[in-house]
Amino acid sequence: MVFKVYNTLKRKKEEFKEIEKGQVNMYSCGPTVYNFAHIGNFRAMIFSDLVRRYLKYKGYKLKHVMNITDVDDKTIRDSRKEGVTLKEFTERYTKYFFEDLETLNVENVDIYPRATEHIKEMVNLVKNLLDKGYAYKAEDAIYFNIKKFKDYGKLSHLKIDELKAGARVANDEYDKDNAHDFALWKFWDENDGDVFWETELGKGRPGWHIECSAMSMKYLGESFDIHTGGVDLIFPHHENEIAQSEAATGKEFVKYWLHNEHLLVENKKMSKSLGNFYTLRDLLEKKYNPMAIRYVLMATHYRQKLNFTFETLEAADNAIKRLEEFMEKLDEFNGQSNNPKVAEIIEKARNDFEDAMDDDFNVSITLSAVFDFVKEINKLIMNNKMSSKDAENVISLMNKFDSVLGILKKQEKEELSKEIKQLIEKRQEARKNKDWAEADKIRDELKEKGIIIKDTKEGVRWEKIN
Repeated sequence: MVFKVYNTLKRKKEEFKEIEKGQVNMYSCGPTVYNFAHIGNFRAMIFSDLVRRYLKYKGYKLKHVMNITDVDDKTIRDSRKEGVTLKEFTERYTKYFFEDLETLNVENVDIYPRATEHIKEMVNLVKNLLDKGYAYKAEDAIYFNIKKFKDYGKLSHLKIDELKAGARVANDEYDKDNAHDFALWKFWDENDGDVFWETELGKGRPGWHIECSAMSMKYLGESFDIHTGGVDLIFPHHENEIAQSEAATGKEFVKYWLHNEHLLVENKKMSKSLGNFYTLRDLLEKKYNPMAIRYVLMATHYRQKLNFTFETLEAADNAIKRLEEFMEKLDEFNGQSNNPKVAEIIEKARNDFEDAMDDDFNVSITLSAVFDFVKEINKLIMNNKMSSKDAENVISLMNKFDSVLGILKKQEKEELSKEIKQLIEKRQEARKNKDWAEADKIRDELKEKGIIIKDTKEGVRWEKIN
């Protein structure tokens, strides 16, 4: 099947063709580090991770960049409120962000540029725009003149004749119903405290939009393949990125724009006032499996709104347990019957998986293909109609699938204490001797200690409960 992605710029699915053969350069909008990231933020991170993983699965060489916004209106406001330096404040939340990525098994990208470390590149870009007549100096900032860029609105499909001529906005985020000239460089005022840079542009700091253009072009070049982010960034942020980048270079900035939809909680917009606002850490405190959280945030197609519920979280946890148990069965399986049908089932599963992912990362169909595969192989295991070599081949494919999905790698069993191990062995001995009363008694004792025992054809299994 042809590999297709939905390009927001063209409003349609297009065959993916990289700019340089075999090499994909990709930029993902990263966090503004002023607080803990919430689960809506992590939907975007997990989507970009899925794209990254599948490109690698397909054999592309990948250069992936994700920015860290460590200077903007919010970081300055909140660091001043706390009475700490901007660096001290943003380093703390940057550290939390990376911890959360690791918890969700999100792969590290190649470069995480910080805005405060790329002021020189931003200044040069603003100077370029001034020289070419796309930017102008006002009393409070240097602004980009959207009327001067004839293609302004092509990503968000705003009509240029509806734009407010001459209207300006210095805020990083603003009314999304109207387009304005936007600040590229903000001159220092007392609200910025000690956050400023002395530059050829004057004493001040960058606007939010210029940061991504400067950093992406530094590491990926003036034109690159993929830019990801949430739909909330289409306008104004990504629209402004295109305008300032293409005005400066005269080249197409990004070939494919991929945007994930919003996340809802219980069919409502997530907000603190409704009590349905969750960070990853809020869910971990409730003892939810982080891989189940990843599963839920990934399992709905990225261009559909995701309705996050605790029921879906429980279902995801059960789905992952099924996969874990399947992998354990395969690992322990020692059948002797070579079965040519296994190779056919493996080939079909691989094709179904790739066809779904090639169709604009259709992960819900991908997961269905994986569970159909599990069901087919489980039948063969139950009837002892495959060999241990067949099992190894199935494990190999499952690991290949998981190199894309990333839902099993973090599932490491906790070590049992010596006391628990002895109780399990004692119960096994009781069952061997057909002392069912003693076996049941030990089972209850283990349950009280937080261990559930399952007797299967492949032997005894255990699971820890909270």
